[in-house]
Amino acid sequence: MATQYYTATSLDGFIATEDHSLAWLFPLGDIADTGYPDFIRGVGALAMGSSTYDWMLRHVVQAKQPWPYERPVWVFSHRTRPGVPGADIRFVRGDVRPVHAAMREAAGAGNVWLVGGGDLVGQFHDAGLLDEVIVQVGSVTLGAGRPLLPRRITHPTLELTGARRIGPGFAELRYTVRRHATDGAAP
Repeated sequence: MATQYYTATSLDGFIATEDHSLAWLFPLGDIADTGYPDFIRGVGALAMGSSTYDWMLRHVVQAKQPWPYERPVWVFSHRTRPGVPGADIRFVRGDVRPVHAAMREAAGAGNVWLVGGGDLVGQFHDAGLLDEVIVQVGSVTLGAGRPLLPRRITHPTLELTGARRIGPGFAELRYTVRRHATDGAAP
């Protein structure tokens, strides 16, 4: 079981525009042609921040589409959020460590997917809980927006474990998160 950040980013490192839009992403290709279908089959639990959840509400729920996740979802937010009927959504705040323990238990043999945003993923990284980063790098630049991972990660560096081309619009990069020997986790 791994805790993974799976996302898409622009070539200049933004996962969304300054106003949280993902419209830049959709013209680049069909999600079925990426690694997503295989990835989601291995997921047992998910976590997302309030901006990501709000985007899902606006573009999925309000568009009368079904909630896309059959697994439990933890939403980190300091504000009260509306739920989605029939969806297993748990609203939390505070330290990611105890929530991660609950997520791992709920995931069973599955992986924990950190959907985003970047700051939430950074909190998991800072706590030594992030195992892998899988990023689809899109062939566009945004110039500004919400950063992929707003943390300085220089030592130890992430270890590139895979790279592949996905159609004309994406490159998928996979990184293992290496840890300091004092973190208690294997590199």
